[in-house]
Amino acid sequence: MKKIYIIHENKEWTTHLTTRLEELGLPYEEWHLDEGIVPLTEEPPEGVFYNRMSASSHTRDHRFAPELTGAVLAWLEHHGRKVLNGSRALQLELSKVNQYTALEKAGVRTPRTIAAVGKEHILQAAKRIGSASFITKHNRAGKGLGVQLFHSTASLEEYLYGPDFEEPVDGITLIQEYIQAPEPFITRCEFIGGKFMYAVQVDTSEGFELCPADACQIGDLFCPVGEEVEEKPKFRIVEGFADPIIEKYENFLQENEIQVAGIEFIRNSQGEIFTYDVNTNTNYNADAEKAAGKYGMLELAKLLGKELEHGIKEQKVY
Repeated sequence: MKKIYIIHENKEWTTHLTTRLEELGLPYEEWHLDEGIVPLTEEPPEGVFYNRMSASSHTRDHRFAPELTGAVLAWLEHHGRKVLNGSRALQLELSKVNQYTALEKAGVRTPRTIAAVGKEHILQAAKRIGSASFITKHNRAGKGLGVQLFHSTASLEEYLYGPDFEEPVDGITLIQEYIQAPEPFITRCEFIGGKFMYAVQVDTSEGFELCPADACQIGDLFCPVGEEVEEKPKFRIVEGFADPIIEKYENFLQENEIQVAGIEFIRNSQGEIFTYDVNTNTNYNADAEKAAGKYGMLELAKLLGKELEHGIKEQKVY
């Protein structure tokens, strides 16, 4: 029997999806690819394959999960299997350099960025970026891990040669101009089937860990304001969000064969949009979705069901 195969390395991030698949009565199987084999001399099973491999897998002691997934995706695509978020999506998930060059090619503006390997070269990049304040980040990362804000090259040098420096897993550090937003939030646009679903506003006042998944949240999501206890959500879906950037994002996704993604941007004081992250392993915040009555994993499960049904009909025709 054909089924839906979910490729991942983090069970906590698939629970909401498998719950929805069960609600819809859809057959599925999880492929947890922290370790395994790829039987190149055999044909893969029939069905629909959805890649949810994460760039942050190494932070969960799954260092080679993305490389194993790359081999599996090559095997599946060679045999003509239907894959959502295939090899190109994985390539972008694992490299912000690849993300930024692909976004710029699609006419999407990104912050000025320099990639560097080696501490001396990171310092040179900071001096070259031409920005009073700048951010360092890992080329291959996730959840905003490794992001640091600096206001001088002297403070960067102290960090680089101090005990707190984090070596990127692929060795590449990015130096990026700091975009000063008039208010402390970023916007994340969610896409399913390559089409815009909703935009979520994320409060960044407490730092850069921006993953909206329930499992990524640290501490209390709600902050008391004033003397009265007023709930202020960290994640809030923006009703009626509309901006010309959405069409550019959809074109970008189509050009790069990405079906499911969350794309993050920030506005400067002039209202200009700078796009800085493409997450092809996108997650959703349960509280924000419940408040808005929109459910990403349900829509994703429906999409996977349609793809599975389409494949079964094609098989009957032939």
